[in-house]
Amino acid sequence: MITVVGESLVDLIEEPADGAAAYPGGSPANVAVALARLGQPTTLLTQLGDDAYGRLVRAHLAASGVRLDPASVSDLPRTSVARTRVGADGQARYDFAIDWPAFPAGALTRVGAGSDCLHTGSLATVLDPGAGDVVALVRDRRAAAMISFDPNCRPSLTGDPVRARHRVEELVAVADLVKVSREDLDWLHPEQPPDRVAQGWLELGAGLVVVTLGAEGALAVTRQVARRVAARPVTVVDTVGAGDAFTAGLLAALRDRGLLGADRRGALRAAAAETLAAVLDDAARVAALTCARRGADPPTRAELAALPAPA
Repeated sequence: MITVVGESLVDLIEEPADGAAAYPGGSPANVAVALARLGQPTTLLTQLGDDAYGRLVRAHLAASGVRLDPASVSDLPRTSVARTRVGADGQARYDFAIDWPAFPAGALTRVGAGSDCLHTGSLATVLDPGAGDVVALVRDRRAAAMISFDPNCRPSLTGDPVRARHRVEELVAVADLVKVSREDLDWLHPEQPPDRVAQGWLELGAGLVVVTLGAEGALAVTRQVARRVAARPVTVVDTVGAGDAFTAGLLAALRDRGLLGADRRGALRAAAAETLAAVLDDAARVAALTCARRGADPPTRAELAALPAPA
């Protein structure tokens, strides 16, 4: 089982002809959906309102096979919303109306119990007061589960990059796998090349750092090796959820190769360059299929298997 912790929301994606169309989203929720569609047993801890958008998200999660953790907050006055504008290049830009309150006392006692991996990231790890609960949960579960973290920075909400960098590095220090975009690194560490930041994060404690580089592919770095792969060619409809699909693809690929779980930390850190290249390519294929469709609509395992192998 993989447990994902973080926000669910509705993406209101602006359509030129029809105004805004509502799609279920939220970075951690997207990761959970993508994992479940890839055949990974997945539980999501999140916070939703009991409104039309909340019901839309719940139906989406259930249809994809995601289990909603019983500790998920379900009595918010509203479900969080992101208004998404897609440029001519397919790149998505976001404005948020999101709530992430503290969890009820004692609610997280059993969250993640029995999971071999806990993934978190995005707004749930930086928006207080709920972010403090998430960080405490990660620290508590680290002894029994591999920790995966994607900062997925949103400057419009987090504001100060210095403060955000402190929280990000607090989680990097306890994470086994960190996936981050070059866009995030440009904001967190301007004028530093991605490989240098990745090496610094390894020094903080991460076992594997993966940097997505958009059309230039992706980079994986451990203390022993570094490996880069090219991007998958795709006709981009939009990039909504592409990074989340990549993260899910990484986790699924690591599990397929026996590299997921607290007892596999040493193996992950010692993974060969060829193994990392194969993992990156699997993740890139998941992201490419997501980019070819509107909204955060990741592929199933069957759809991924039908994609031609790389030349």
